[in-house]
Amino acid sequence: MTLSFNELAAFGWSHHFQSQLSDDERDACIPVRVLAVHRNRLEVANPALETSVPPFAEADGKEAATVGDWLLVDGETRRPRRLLKRFSLFRRKAAGQESRMQPIAANVDTLFVVSSCNADFNPARLERYLALAREAAVTPVIVLTKADLTEDTRSYLTAGVAVLRPWCGIGQTVALVGSSGVGKSTLVNTLLGTGEQATAAIREDDAKGRHTTTGRSMHRLAAGGWLLDTPGMRELQIADAESGVSEVFAEIAEIAGQCRFGDCRHEGEPGCAVEAAVADGRIAPERLARYRKLLAEDARNYEALHERRRRERVFGKLIKSVNAEMRERGKR
Repeated sequence: MTLSFNELAAFGWSHHFQSQLSDDERDACIPVRVLAVHRNRLEVANPALETSVPPFAEADGKEAATVGDWLLVDGETRRPRRLLKRFSLFRRKAAGQESRMQPIAANVDTLFVVSSCNADFNPARLERYLALAREAAVTPVIVLTKADLTEDTRSYLTAGVAVLRPWCGIGQTVALVGSSGVGKSTLVNTLLGTGEQATAAIREDDAKGRHTTTGRSMHRLAAGGWLLDTPGMRELQIADAESGVSEVFAEIAEIAGQCRFGDCRHEGEPGCAVEAAVADGRIAPERLARYRKLLAEDARNYEALHERRRRERVFGKLIKSVNAEMRERGKR
């Protein structure tokens, strides 16, 4: 099966991926994009093929294929052979106590950050998503939904779906994130022009929604692009994203460079330019509090990940030592 560059481009293929192929791989392998991830299989496709393959991870187990990835599958067996390097990747610290990073979406051009104009509207949550987008070098677009549920719509930025279409053109990939019940599925339905995604109402008592998306998946848009929908992530945590946080809070990061001490925590140190800016009204105190919170979370999770990696290295050395000893005993 031979596909032209332009044919694959409709699925998001680019020179970034083309340049990674060896001559042998061009002859023996087929590029496919991961459209959906299930526990025991990946749904993959290209312009001439739709199939399922087993979950795939690199030999070291550190890089597992996720939605949006490009895989090379064997032309005869259709078994995955290699995961191509991504140009962008969203990751999060896995939910719960396990210290590992979990891929969310790969090779994304634009991130639609969805929030509803009701009690769910939360600037801190938006800033968290923006930090993740900036860290991944992906363009964020904030989409506010359900303006009819609030009396004062003037205080919110609203956009018609038509405004979003320039990010949904041929070969473009957009990811869609937001807490459950904010209207992500409704937005997907509108962009697709179908009822493909299920929708659920917000509970009136607490403005909370019910999960209606059970797995990450990609959907073909009428404009030729791809939309990746993710379940609501109630335990979204960031790690190793200090630069992304600094970009979202650029005005604070810039003033922080004027502090007397380079490691100033902006918590009462002498000569703190940030606290001076709060005192004279240039920085809102609640915004500084959210900045501190995200940086503290990032540092805490980064340390947890670093400790996990240290334990893995120690365990790996132990296994090698035991195997070497067993081989020596076998020789005797």
